[in-house]
Amino acid sequence: MGLFLAGVSLALAQSAPRPAQDALLANGPPVWDANHDGVYTCDEWRSFVDRIFTSADRNRDGHLDQPEFATVQKADATLADADFGYFDENQDGKIMRKEFVDKPSAFILRFDRNGDCRVTTDEIRAAATPKGPQGPPERPRDRFH
Repeated sequence: MGLFLAGVSLALAQSAPRPAQDALLANGPPVWDANHDGVYTCDEWRSFVDRIFTSADRNRDGHLDQPEFATVQKADATLADADFGYFDENQDGKIMRKEFVDKPSAFILRFDRNGDCRVTTDEIRAAATPKGPQGPPERPRDRFH
């Protein structure tokens, strides 16, 4: 069974500055909205990453090793830079299902403004709307001034 991870929004560097277009929206909305209601929940996220884990655990031993994790990284561009150590919390060289599934979604962390573990389209719009300028625009200078 192949991994079906188009548009997964798993970002691991959560303190990075915001680019002009939010990187978590660059590939469109996440595909893990199970009931397609436009609301992204923590339960939907956990269910989605549980399926990812099951698909990647090729030998069905209940954990991901480095080669199996490489499969996750190749599944989608948003996971290409995922760090094995980020998921391997106890640093034992393997990622258990709980370690993988219990990691919070960077998408929910970024957009869930009221902390209810649900991201609505209003919250996405509010977070993605550019704020006004932070002071007067700087006047261009030529080489004489």
